[in-house]
Amino acid sequence: MTFCGYLPYSGPPMVVEHEISLKFTTSPSPNDSEVYDNIRTPHVPASGIPIEMVLTIFEAAYFDDRGGPDIDLLSKCTLVCKAWSLHAQKLLFRRVRLRSHSAFASFTHAVNRSSPRGQILGDAVIQMHAVLDYNQPGCLDQSSLTVAVANCPNLYELDLAQYGCVAPGKDVVGSPAQERMRRPAPSFDEHSLALLSAGPRITALNFSNWSENNQSVLQLLEVWPSLKSLSITGTSPVLSPDVTYPPFPCALEELRLNCQREPAKEFLGWLLHRSAEEKSLRVIDLERQPSPELLDFLVEKHGETLHSLAVPSFAMHEHAHAAMRCRSLRELRTESSWSSPVICRQMPETIQHLAFGLDLDTLLNPIIDLVKTRDDLQAVTVNIWRDGHRHPQLASLQMTCAYRGVDLRLTRDVRRMRLLVRGDPVVPPTYPRTQTLDSMQPAVRPVFVA
Repeated sequence: MTFCGYLPYSGPPMVVEHEISLKFTTSPSPNDSEVYDNIRTPHVPASGIPIEMVLTIFEAAYFDDRGGPDIDLLSKCTLVCKAWSLHAQKLLFRRVRLRSHSAFASFTHAVNRSSPRGQILGDAVIQMHAVLDYNQPGCLDQSSLTVAVANCPNLYELDLAQYGCVAPGKDVVGSPAQERMRRPAPSFDEHSLALLSAGPRITALNFSNWSENNQSVLQLLEVWPSLKSLSITGTSPVLSPDVTYPPFPCALEELRLNCQREPAKEFLGWLLHRSAEEKSLRVIDLERQPSPELLDFLVEKHGETLHSLAVPSFAMHEHAHAAMRCRSLRELRTESSWSSPVICRQMPETIQHLAFGLDLDTLLNPIIDLVKTRDDLQAVTVNIWRDGHRHPQLASLQMTCAYRGVDLRLTRDVRRMRLLVRGDPVVPPTYPRTQTLDSMQPAVRPVFVA
């Protein structure tokens, strides 16, 4: 017999004896410094870390836990070396906040377009948050705002807050919102409007009006015919019956409303006339519970092409029925823990993201069935209210999402939930929305230079 058919068998092996003598001796152990001296350190090229790798790390670490830029980290990166400084500064200048005239003075000095560095930093600004608070000394005024905007040719989002002014000694801290909104604020003058119109083509406007001036937002809407995303907070705009308004030229893709009083249908009809004609509106986010009549009005005009609908509660049958008429929905969001169960059973096959609140009384069976039957569903976001973590079917929801490959995101902070579901003001191809540097419009994305 052979081993594997190749090696012939030749009998038992011959045993040979050897005498071995072993002598163990101890050697002095090297100290720690000698050990570490013998370890090779990674070799760094003389030119340093490739700048492309540095930029990738910068962008990956750009956002902090609150969803804003990590100012502290980026500020420290500007001090590391000359090669890093400009690139970190450009990331710092992507989002700018101007709350006072002194902040405006520092900003305009940094983006002075008479210097190459000023031009680079001004071109890097794509989002600006500005506050016009006429009740504060040294506040940012309209003329300063127009100069700041003009220095940022790639600006595509302007987040503007306006506060009214009262006589000295009349300001009461903690007064109700309606009292604060009775404060007067000046309208934009013609010179400021002309400068804003000649500036960058803003595509996203967030206007928070905490004054009694209900014409300011109408003035700004005339400035930028390039708007695609609009958010209105505070005082509801009003169309004056004595004024003939030209048709609003913008075909909006996103509309967010959080007004103290529900906007009139006449205003919304004027605002969304072009959007209805071109069927461009994709996102409606109503932060205050709308009347059934208002939601029905919006769905009647735009429900056919709507991709995302957010309402505080779908508990009423009228609100649930309006959502069920939107047959192209990719995202449905509510913060309430109670919604009509029929709304989940009638969700279209296109749904990709569902967000809702959870407590012990929430009906989870319709939501679990939705996860089981919708192949396009990508994520479920849940804000846990009170004792919602004790819901007897929460474990079943977790198992179903894991089995179906659906991302289940749980939070106990409604502010964190809003951060998770609200991305940049650019309508995405898929949901849920994200907040990333890559979601900016390619046309305004600044180019890095060494």
